[in-house]
Amino acid sequence: MTKRVKSSEKRSKPGRIHAVLTTLGREIAQEVIPAGTVLPPESDLEIRFGVGRGVVREAIKMLSGKGLVSVRPRHGTHVLPRRDWSLLDRDVLNWLVGEDKLDRELLLAIQEVRSIIEPAAAALAATRATKKDRQRINAALVAMETSNDQATATAADKAFHLAVLDATHNPVLQGFRGAIDTILSAVFVVAVDSIDGWFEGNLPNHATAARAIEEGDADKARKAMERVLGYTHSKLSRKNVGASRRNARLSRTRSLRQT
Repeated sequence: MTKRVKSSEKRSKPGRIHAVLTTLGREIAQEVIPAGTVLPPESDLEIRFGVGRGVVREAIKMLSGKGLVSVRPRHGTHVLPRRDWSLLDRDVLNWLVGEDKLDRELLLAIQEVRSIIEPAAAALAATRATKKDRQRINAALVAMETSNDQATATAADKAFHLAVLDATHNPVLQGFRGAIDTILSAVFVVAVDSIDGWFEGNLPNHATAARAIEEGDADKARKAMERVLGYTHSKLSRKNVGASRRNARLSRTRSLRQT
């Protein structure tokens, strides 16, 4: 009986580690636990989460690996500022998204990184894509063009961009798959319901990129992907300005009511 219990506990340990990691990670990302804060002692975290010291230590170690905390013996575990976080880490991005929409300034910053990476990836894909790679890219484009709801549109858009990354056959670029996947989800949450025709308006740019890769034209593929990302960036920027203006109007309205 004892052996069964120990075996069960061993199997569930990864789940407990993930639960502690996710909760603390989200609280740090959402600034419930702000930068500069010292995390509670291990014993307090053990009580809070109902887990053993090994689980807490492993979760803290993983947070440290993602740049969210710094562990210093006899000085405690300190939460680091956002500039030290691994912002392209899938978990960190998910925690930043949380239950609300991703901070648009951060989203625009990430879009800038995409604008550096993905056009170059499209150019490489044009020269390196295999027949199977091109089929994946074209199939994703067709799925985008025939999607009829947000879920299928998001899945197809992700498939398109990930297929382009894979077609580079560059393992470093392929390492961005998780980040691009999460980023695209965040983009859709922010923008897909904000501007009429936002998704449809960018389809021709995707089609041009796919055609350039099919033709093996690296320069054309690069420029087409630049237009894909530029279109998204302009829409997000415009919505940001609109949101700022609405917030300003609301503030003025409140001030007038108060006076």
